[in-house]
Amino acid sequence: MTNKGPEEEHPSVTLFRQYLRIRTVQPKPDYGAAVAFFEETARQLGLGCQKVEVAPGYVVTVLTWPGTNPTLSSILLNSHTDVVPVFKEHWSHDPFEAFKDSEGIANPTDAFTVFYSERSPWWVRVTSTGRPGHASRFMEDTAAEKLHKVVSSILAFREKEWQRLQSNPHLKEGSVTSVNLTKLEGGVAYNVIPATMSASFDFRVAPDVDFKAFEEQLQSWCQAAGEGVTLEFAQKWMHPQVTPTDDSNPWWAAFSRVCKDMNLTLEPEIMPAATDNRYIRAVGVPALGFSPMNRTPVLLHDHDERLHEAVFLRGVDIYTRLLPALASVPALPSDS
Repeated sequence: MTNKGPEEEHPSVTLFRQYLRIRTVQPKPDYGAAVAFFEETARQLGLGCQKVEVAPGYVVTVLTWPGTNPTLSSILLNSHTDVVPVFKEHWSHDPFEAFKDSEGIANPTDAFTVFYSERSPWWVRVTSTGRPGHASRFMEDTAAEKLHKVVSSILAFREKEWQRLQSNPHLKEGSVTSVNLTKLEGGVAYNVIPATMSASFDFRVAPDVDFKAFEEQLQSWCQAAGEGVTLEFAQKWMHPQVTPTDDSNPWWAAFSRVCKDMNLTLEPEIMPAATDNRYIRAVGVPALGFSPMNRTPVLLHDHDERLHEAVFLRGVDIYTRLLPALASVPALPSDS
C-alpha cells in the first residue's frame, strides 16, 4: 500500500491497516483479537454481531444489519476475512446452506483468479528402520539406504508432474499433484549409523486423482525399498469437491454476471494450496475462492507480501457489487 498521511487516507485503508496489526499468523495466531476487531467494527457501524461455529474449529463472525436490501441480511467473516452472503430465509434454519466466497490468490496480470476447487493436502512421514552400527563400516540394510530409495521414487514422481505441467500450457499448478520433501530426521552422532531415519513430505493431490490408487502407489514405494519401511499420515484430506462454474450453479451465474458487467476478466482455476473452503464444500455448500487482487505479484506468505492501495480499494468496490447480487439469488427448492 502507498503511504499517505492520515488526512488523505481512505477510511477503508485505515481500517485494513488496523486489522493487519493483529497477529493472526501461525504458530500462535490471536484469532480472539481478530474476532474482537470485527465485533467492535460492527458496534461502531450499528450492526448486529454474533459468533457461530460452522464445522469443527471453523468459527465465523456474523454481521447483521437491517433494511438496506430486503434479501441481504448478513455477511459472515472469519479471521481470514472470508465473506459469506446469507439469505434472510436461510437464516431461520441454516444460514450455511447458502454460498461461500473465501480467500483467493493474487494475479500479476489484468485478470482475476477464481478458484472452484482445490488440491487435497496429504502430509506423509516415511520411517525406515535398519541395521545400526559404527559409521566406519560398510553396513548393509541400513535405514538410510532404504529411505533413500523411497525419497528417490517420490522425487521422480515430483519431476514427472512438474514436466507434465511445463509441457501443457493449458494446465495450471492446481491441476497436477505436487510434493516437496520438507523434513529429514535421524541419527545421534557422526560416527553412528542410525537404526531409524524418517522423511516428511507435503503432497497436494489434484482433485481428479484416484486417491485409493495413489495411496497404494505410496505403499508400494515403501515396500520396494525393503523391510521396515512404513508411512503414516499427519494429514490426509479425502473429500475433494468441485463447485460448478456453469449456469447450473445459480451462484456462479450471479458471480460471473457481476464480473462481466464490471469488465473483469476471470480465470477459473483449482486452488493449488488448501483453504477453509474444503470444509465448506464437504458439507454440500458451493464455494469459490476469490480475492480481487489483480496486477499484484503472488507473494503468498512472503516476507514482503503487499497490496497496492488502488487494488485494495477497487476490491472493496467489487465486493459491494458482488455481495448484493449473490444474496439476491433465489433460494433453491432443496434449501427451503
